Amino acid sequence: MGFLNFFAKPAPTLLRLPAGSFTMDRTGRVVVATLPSNFPQSLVEEIGRSVMNAFSEAQTAQLPLEELVIYYPALRITARDMRGGAIVYLAPQTLTGPVKQL
Repeated sequence: MGFLNFFAKPAPTLLRLPAGSFTMDRTGRVVVATLPSNFPQSLVEEIGRSVMNAFSEAQTAQLPLEELVIYYPALRITARDMRGGAIVYLAPQTLTGPVKQL
């Protein structure tokens, strides 16, 4: 039976939903973050890169986009353009109540 355990995949670790924010400069580098230290930096960079791409594409298309709000079932991401940079807020959603609008 030990041979079958060799092929078993380890269970993925669950991350706690973050609550905090981070600021990115115009080069896409994270300048300041108030997220928990155990939240992976790679996820912060991926979220930031997606936000910066959205603001950049809106500017290229000449659309006045200053704020971007993304609702997931358990997480709300709010991003604000800061003249080239961005500030991104991550907030967990409650499962019991309605989604609160800003």
